[in-house]
Amino acid sequence: MALIKAAQAMIAEGRLNVPVLEITQAADVGMGSFYNHFDSKEQLFEAAVVDVLDAYGAALDHLTSDLEDPAAVFACSFRLTGRFFRERPQESRILLANWGTLLSSDRGLAPRAMRDIEAGVAAGRFHVEDAELALAVAAGALLGVGHLLQARPEREAGATADAVTEDVLRLFGMSAQEARDVCALPLPDMAFQT
Repeated sequence: MALIKAAQAMIAEGRLNVPVLEITQAADVGMGSFYNHFDSKEQLFEAAVVDVLDAYGAALDHLTSDLEDPAAVFACSFRLTGRFFRERPQESRILLANWGTLLSSDRGLAPRAMRDIEAGVAAGRFHVEDAELALAVAAGALLGVGHLLQARPEREAGATADAVTEDVLRLFGMSAQEARDVCALPLPDMAFQT
């Protein structure tokens, strides 16, 4: 875990081209420990990204477990993630730097978002013909919010995330009023302890 945390810090700082020795020193472990767990630095960095995605996705699952409306589940996760970009800048930089993994991973956020989109379609809440394309559009909007919030620290994260969530819900076929109503629901207290 120390190696993964060290790798996450380096990814967040944009330091991907570092020697293994520097990673082990940052983690305060020996070189042998590194190679007992990982074959390469790339394998470690991938594990570091997956760790962030899994931990955050599990937290969202827990926070939305009491919601029955799949549109509310999707919206809650999206709104919380918008706030996450401001509240957890290190993990946010990891997500933003690895957007391809975010979208294509079979772990973390993408499969959960796909599950929620498909549930919304099945329940008649979303009207999309291609759930995979809907996921790509939602991921693009989410990444845009993350970049905007990093570039504009004065911008209010909650209002920004809620506005974009409403727009995404409308793209999914909800009326403006339905989207507004879903985004007005109270959010659980995440305390951003992933």
